Amino acid sequence: MSAAPLVEAAWRDHRAYLVNLAYQMLGDVGEAEDVAQEAFLRLSRTSQIDDVRAWLTVVAGRLCLDHMRSARARHEQSDESVALDATQSREVDPADRVTLDDEVRTALLEVLRRLSPGERVAFVLHDVFQMPFDEIADAVGRPVGTCRQLARRARSKFEDASPRLADVTDVEHRIVTEQFITACANGDLESLTAVLDPSVWGVATFVGGAPQQVNHGRDAVAPNLLRFLGHGATLVAGPAGEVLGFTDRRLAVVLVLTVRGDRIVKIEATVDPSAASPA
Repeated sequence: MSAAPLVEAAWRDHRAYLVNLAYQMLGDVGEAEDVAQEAFLRLSRTSQIDDVRAWLTVVAGRLCLDHMRSARARHEQSDESVALDATQSREVDPADRVTLDDEVRTALLEVLRRLSPGERVAFVLHDVFQMPFDEIADAVGRPVGTCRQLARRARSKFEDASPRLADVTDVEHRIVTEQFITACANGDLESLTAVLDPSVWGVATFVGGAPQQVNHGRDAVAPNLLRFLGHGATLVAGPAGEVLGFTDRRLAVVLVLTVRGDRIVKIEATVDPSAASPA
């Protein structure tokens, strides 16, 4: 395949994945989009790649690592001697859900800030995206054994922070979320419908007091999602397992997915109409 068709196919198939991957490491959607753009630019100058997705993953990992190292050199880091407050394990009252989600999100971001660039890349690539350590070694530029140690140290910091943080790295939820993000990003109604349970229902709550919108069944939910998210929104997985939708790098929607098995059974969206692109 020549360069142009290769890049075009890769952009369609892997851009959403790559932006999401970079976002997990950098925590900034604009920087993540820039990393993905640079990775595809380098792809356009390369030929004879056997596994495009793996190649892009390694390149994006290196770019993120360079970015984090550069940021560390430019800015003073926050005091890492402050102990994290561990969230107490208890049953979650629905009324407390938003507060607790915020607590988990804050704890996750704090732990990520405490990780070294190498630890963060190794942890995200292996524990979140299930990438083999021999491939991570290429991205980090260190031996396989060192990458295993980096991921182990990062995992230990997450476990020490709070037992509730383990929930957000659930592999099955991450896989379904990635499929959801890719389908929405590509406007692929068939793939989006396939990841939704037949009885799925969605509810959208709008900032500013507009009436809630409720849809039942995937034949209603899927087209409605694409109508809203198909206008250039960038979707990434948030630190607490939610999906964040950005328009012009401004947060426009937060979607909480309830997953059972390999299907989404419920979607709860909070929408800021002022940040959404016009239809």
